[in-house]
Amino acid sequence: MRKLVLATKNAGKIVEFKRLLAEHAKDIVVLGLNDFPDMPDVVESGKSLSENARLKAKAISDFTQLPALADDSGLFVDALNGDPGIYSARWGDYLGEDSSQRDLVNINKVLEQLKSFAKDKRGAQFKAVVALYQPNPTGPANEKEAEGVLPGEIVFQPIGNAGFGYDPIFMPTGFNQSLAQLSPRVKDEISHRGIALRRMMPFLQTNL
Repeated sequence: MRKLVLATKNAGKIVEFKRLLAEHAKDIVVLGLNDFPDMPDVVESGKSLSENARLKAKAISDFTQLPALADDSGLFVDALNGDPGIYSARWGDYLGEDSSQRDLVNINKVLEQLKSFAKDKRGAQFKAVVALYQPNPTGPANEKEAEGVLPGEIVFQPIGNAGFGYDPIFMPTGFNQSLAQLSPRVKDEISHRGIALRRMMPFLQTNL
């Protein structure tokens, strides 16, 4: 079986990636960072989603000596000049370890910032970059990245209990439900991560 380290401890992302990979490459065993408890934290010092994704993939591959797949994603709100963007995960300055509490703090900050904006001024996009770093003992490493974008808008209050992150306040274009209300199958089809991973899949199948 081929092994791939997914560069996250986020349980929601791991489930989502495993589900997508199982659909397209059933022989790939997905490991999370929880399988490598000694792995040091990677500082996301990049200035873009691409830089952060590549930085994480390389650092984790160097540590595990296995191919690593990393993503960096964010919510880009038009009325906030693209914020929270690459700072989406830490937008609310929550310092604890509870991911659900962090999500709530982040959501509340975005809603507070948009409270004076009408429905037609609440446009936003979810963007994701997925980067693969595969070590090669006989030559240059294999590197590849893919991007996915999901357009939509920010609703006025959280709706739905599925998903994670900003899903409860993001309504994709063409839908009348938030991402947190959609089934996993539908979300996989339209999500920014789903789009990026499907674009990455031919490379994974051929090179991993």
